[in-house]
Amino acid sequence: MNGWKNCLLCMALCCLPLTASAGRLVETPYEDPKAVFDFYFDDPRHIDSALYWLRAYINPLTESPYDLAPEMMDVVVVIHGTELVTVATKNYEKYRNAVDRMRYYALLGVKFRVCGLAAADFGYRTEDFQDFIEVAPSAITELGHWQQQGYALITPRILEKRFRLEEIR
Repeated sequence: MNGWKNCLLCMALCCLPLTASAGRLVETPYEDPKAVFDFYFDDPRHIDSALYWLRAYINPLTESPYDLAPEMMDVVVVIHGTELVTVATKNYEKYRNAVDRMRYYALLGVKFRVCGLAAADFGYRTEDFQDFIEVAPSAITELGHWQQQGYALITPRILEKRFRLEEIR
């Protein structure tokens, strides 16, 4: 009897189409979106790539089918690596693009927090930062606080690009 069952199963499998069907779009029911981003990089220029992670979080939620207004999202960015030099007012010209992007997100309601301990290590005071920056006592304490409030922790992973897209498609 098992032989017949195996034979029927093989016949059924053979009748399935050999081509894969197309992928499909899902609309995950995102509710109450809130996230804390952990920015801690060994190169201040990596903040540019990390800001794309922020964009990838916010943009889909503001578009159809979700159509959430930015004020319906809670997003906090905690900065405590070398990238904190990017938000020092004296470095604005050097990091203008990143600062302008962060300012735009701040206008949408994103909170940008710098670690007070790291700022002191770099020789910065609160008044040395851009006007949209808030200085928290400690990045680690800040990250723990937001997670305890139910915020998802997102830690951007910044990799060096080794291949052009055309090479790997």
